[in-house]
Amino acid sequence: MLDISKHHSAVPFDAALLDRLMEEAGIDVLLATSKHNVQYLLGGHRSFFFDTMDAIGITRYLPVVVYPRGAPQKAGYFGHRMEGYQTALRPFWVAEVNTASSGALDVMAAVADYLRRLGKPRRIGIERSFLPAASADALRAALPDAEFKDALFVLERLRARKTPEELEKLRRASDLVIDSMLAVIAGHGPGATKAQMAEALRREETARGLTFDYCLITAGSSLNRAPSDQRWEKGDVLSLDSGGNYHGYIGDLARMGVAGEPDAELKDLLAEVEAIQQAAFKPIRAGVKGGEIYAAAEPVLKRSKLHNHYEFLAHGMGLVSHEAPRLTNSGPVPYDAYDAQRPLEAGMVISVETTLQHPRRGFIKLEDTVAVTPTGFEVYGDRGRGWNRAGGGA
Repeated sequence: MLDISKHHSAVPFDAALLDRLMEEAGIDVLLATSKHNVQYLLGGHRSFFFDTMDAIGITRYLPVVVYPRGAPQKAGYFGHRMEGYQTALRPFWVAEVNTASSGALDVMAAVADYLRRLGKPRRIGIERSFLPAASADALRAALPDAEFKDALFVLERLRARKTPEELEKLRRASDLVIDSMLAVIAGHGPGATKAQMAEALRREETARGLTFDYCLITAGSSLNRAPSDQRWEKGDVLSLDSGGNYHGYIGDLARMGVAGEPDAELKDLLAEVEAIQQAAFKPIRAGVKGGEIYAAAEPVLKRSKLHNHYEFLAHGMGLVSHEAPRLTNSGPVPYDAYDAQRPLEAGMVISVETTLQHPRRGFIKLEDTVAVTPTGFEVYGDRGRGWNRAGGGA
């Protein structure tokens, strides 16, 4: 018999929804091995020791949540011995907690043993993209009669509708990214390099409690978005596109700066980008098909004389960039347009981005994080949408 005396608190996700998704996928027991899904299923846990680096010695950190369909009281967590410090302070809700492993192979041995105690489930869901080959081989050797299925879709749909707590983290992340961008633009001017400004953005985001993920940056007429020694010169535009996450939830936004006063052409160009963004926002509400976002943006974009230089994209946001809802099959990240013909749901979060790669004036972009509500939408970080003027010098 499994000991469930260590069941400490309520399940922190919709267990009935997970059970239904697993049943539809033909999965008896689920093994979550990605950091983001482990965090989600455990109600927020991230290993402080392995937050930025997984490799250790000749192996790697591999957390595993085991969830049997219809039996949350038999769920277990298997992790690294360094996580014992955290479990001592904040016990998990699962019945079985084993933080004795030293890496990806011995943790899988403990998981296989637990699966045998569960009665050797026949159909096991795994995250194929987040399970090392050596660990997968060990699992198959230990359970040769099991059928292994990819659980990515199940876990993605489980996370698609955000809770109020998750929405607040996404709102916070977005606000802090915008605050950081505006501070960088105000604190720099002609002569500053892209590398200097990207580093300044990292410091601004970190000082505000974000984990800095990246800064895509352009200056002047160049369309190269990597930090470099290129200088921001008087009259040049500046594009900042950054991801910073708050407790794992990603704020991904883009805003524009200019070194000096924007001329009439620049004002018109950014106004056109803004018009496409606003058109895309308009249909967003619960019950509307996801594809309506693209249908609303397209005619505004096509009316532009520069339509061949535009890119429009809308994708899901949360613990993962480009998670559900999936709205297009022609974007930069390959997946099917599963949600294009399905209704949006309250609690879904969408990144909406319009990019103009102007042949003379450079990279002009706005990107926003938009939450679906029952009656409409809410834009997070809804500030700094115009031409933000440079401040100090280099």
